[in-house]
Formats: sequence, C-alpha cells, structure tokens
Amino acid sequence: MVTNSAAAAVSLSASKIIPLSMTALLGLFIVGFVGFSHLEVVHNAAHDTRHSLAFPCH
Repeated sequence: MVTNSAAAAVSLSASKIIPLSMTALLGLFIVGFVGFSHLEVVHNAAHDTRHSLAFPCH
C-alpha cells in the first residue's frame, strides 16, 4: 500500500514538470522580450502595467 502511494506521488509530480517548465519558459520569454525590447510601445505598455499593479520598476 505504501508503494502505491509513493508511485502515485512520483507520477503526480512528474506530470507537473512539463507544465511548470513551459510556464517558466513563457515567463522568461515575456520578461526578456519586454525588458529588452527596442519597440517603445511594448516597453511603455509593460511599464504602465507594472505601475497599475503597484509593482515598483525603478
């Protein structure tokens, strides 16, 4: 019975690896794209969003 619980816990955590990894990559892409974007519109939109969420960015 303990073995089944351990196997279920391992498979549950393994099933979360791909979604968590994809979420982290998406977040890094968004931060990297917006943070280093030479498009002023993209940078200003992100800047205004950070301020509207009361997140300090300076």
